[in-house]
Amino acid sequence: MHPSDIPDIRARELLTVLALAEYGSFVAAAAYLKTSQPALTRTIKRVERVLGVTLFARNTRRVEITAAGREFVAVAERMLNDLKHTVRNLSEVTNEQRGRITIATYSSFAINPLVFLVRRYRETRPMVEIRIREGRQSEIVEDVRNGAADFGIGYVNSLPDMMEAVPLRKEPLLALIPLSHPLAAKKRPRVRLIELKDEALVSAPNDTYLRRLTDAAAVSAGFNLHYTVIVDRLISILHHVCAGVGIAILPSGCLPDRQWGEGFHAAQLTEPAMSVSVGLITARGRYLTPAASGMVSLIREQMAKTKNA
Repeated sequence: MHPSDIPDIRARELLTVLALAEYGSFVAAAAYLKTSQPALTRTIKRVERVLGVTLFARNTRRVEITAAGREFVAVAERMLNDLKHTVRNLSEVTNEQRGRITIATYSSFAINPLVFLVRRYRETRPMVEIRIREGRQSEIVEDVRNGAADFGIGYVNSLPDMMEAVPLRKEPLLALIPLSHPLAAKKRPRVRLIELKDEALVSAPNDTYLRRLTDAAAVSAGFNLHYTVIVDRLISILHHVCAGVGIAILPSGCLPDRQWGEGFHAAQLTEPAMSVSVGLITARGRYLTPAASGMVSLIREQMAKTKNA
């Protein structure tokens, strides 16, 4: 559509046409609009000049709307109604009452605590649509980078330069050991990384952030870890651990709900002790909608309370 195809008519001029069509009198329409009769006449003439048609037939006693005028009035009324509703909706969007939020995060955070944060958010903003995209760290960063997500929640230890991060919590790495395994027998609170050297490990793919972190620590200590089962999602890792397939290394924030407690023993990983920082990830300089900003504020507030509890 070329700019020259769009008539230069303002909303106030549309309202003037509607008022004259309704009242059928320049005097009455001018009184309704709280303007002078000459000003109203000039407005109508300008609209007719822009459109290139006559909207009203005038004589000394009355004003009659033409066929072109009736058609234009129907369009003008529809346009003003759409504008009124749009402005009302924009006000609701600004006040975080409408809109859409897309959050990119990893599966364990999506399960807990994000479900409870979403519930809190929707208690005051029930008309906001929330979409959650679950993926690996690289997918979270890419979703934020390309705009598929308003913001992400993931590991912020190392991010590209175009990303900004707000740390939320630090999570130590744990060894999740099947209860049938000898290392779980004494319920030791700590396990050294070298003790896992010859163990069958269940892990995410080797291109994931956590896998690279643990592999680098093992290589620095002079050995390699032995992976026997590779899966894509946290829930699958936990199922394999509980089934006795192998040991997994995961951050403490990935510990599941109580119903999983009988399936494994969690021991903090030491020598070296490792941790990850979980935080909010945003694209540098990108505008966050009011709805998204409200969710970010809630997450920061609630996570700070949990951290300080």
